[in-house]
Amino acid sequence: MEGQTPGGGGLSEKPVPMTSGPGLSSLGAVFILLKSALGAGLLNFPWAFHKAGGVAPAFLVELVSLVFLISGLVVLGYAASVSGQATYQGVVGGLCGPAIGKLCEACFVVNLLMISVAFLRVVGDQLEKLWDFILPSTPPAPQPWYTDQRFTLTLLCALVILPLSTPREIGFQKYTSILGTLAACYLALVIMAQYYLRPQDLAREPRLASSSWTSVFSVFPTICFGFQCHEAAVSIYCSMRHQSLGHWTLVSVLSLLACCLVYSLTGAYGFLTFGTDVSADILMSYPGSDGVVIVARVLFAVSIMTAYPIVLFLGRSVMQDFWRRGCGGACGPWALAEPSGLWVRMPLTVLWVTATLTMALFLPDLSEIIGIIGGISSFFIFVFPGLCLICAVSVERIGPRVKCCLEAWGVVSVLVGAFIFGQSMVAAVMELL
Repeated sequence: MEGQTPGGGGLSEKPVPMTSGPGLSSLGAVFILLKSALGAGLLNFPWAFHKAGGVAPAFLVELVSLVFLISGLVVLGYAASVSGQATYQGVVGGLCGPAIGKLCEACFVVNLLMISVAFLRVVGDQLEKLWDFILPSTPPAPQPWYTDQRFTLTLLCALVILPLSTPREIGFQKYTSILGTLAACYLALVIMAQYYLRPQDLAREPRLASSSWTSVFSVFPTICFGFQCHEAAVSIYCSMRHQSLGHWTLVSVLSLLACCLVYSLTGAYGFLTFGTDVSADILMSYPGSDGVVIVARVLFAVSIMTAYPIVLFLGRSVMQDFWRRGCGGACGPWALAEPSGLWVRMPLTVLWVTATLTMALFLPDLSEIIGIIGGISSFFIFVFPGLCLICAVSVERIGPRVKCCLEAWGVVSVLVGAFIFGQSMVAAVMELL
């Protein structure tokens, strides 16, 4: 592997052609990375601003997190060029050893499954509110059978989500990511407009809650859940036409700054509108009969549906690695089944959609475990990138001073990730008690 040779070029830009075909453009990479981050967490940011104690402390936490978020993306691109691997779990396993690689795969699948289920639950909730608006009923008169989530969500998965999730390469998602990004931006614009244009219906002056260090720290898992795009970083980097560290850094900075702008506007204006009365799902705080909010619900559901295939692509890559290791030396028909080929890719895609749909329809409300998802995501944002940085610089020819600084940053990243994970687990246990 290029980065592991004694004469490696250190931190210089080293293009690593890992893909065939024309590759993904820089703009396409920005949109896919941006859409990976602009997901269901957008609904929770006004509530996170309330938990942090106001706009100023929440924005400060966001800026501090942004340093680590961008650093994690840059480190993953560097680690991919050093290891020569094309998947997140492959990079971690190649640099940190098989034991940590197996841990990464387990966390990867669990986290992506939970995210997929949460996405489907969000889409189902928005569909339910949409039907209540279109077909209002007076209790105890029931809604028609075709408005039931078990029918509408299953139909949506079969006709929209499944076809969007079948492409072999993640580069296909650049088209739907543009649509999903615009839909998420519309939600932010609606929340801003409602603050300025509807003072007679909505509270303008928030009732501020006293903030503490504990409350400020409690929003880190929500921020991790909102900004999690690191799981897709390696796949996006390896699909790019221009694979260099400087180019990838520019893509990462532009994507996360744009994401930070959308999240900050949504969080600030949502909190300033409702104050301490803000709901964990900001759309639930608005009147259900408001046409503008209804459109926002529909478009946000579209945004989530365009994010789901990216998550599925990443989870499927882990299952394809399992298939490759299990059937790589097999003879007969099994040897003909290429992991990325149609005969393996399609069953794995159907299995993922079916499993997450089943859990979304029959499990209880997932809003209480958003913090747990954010806690697990801290492994992919902080812990694994930190470990990869420590291991990567150990095999590169770098000056001792630079090497020491990079290793120190890797250690800090690991410790921050461990703290966020521990804090989210403690908060989850306290909620159960």
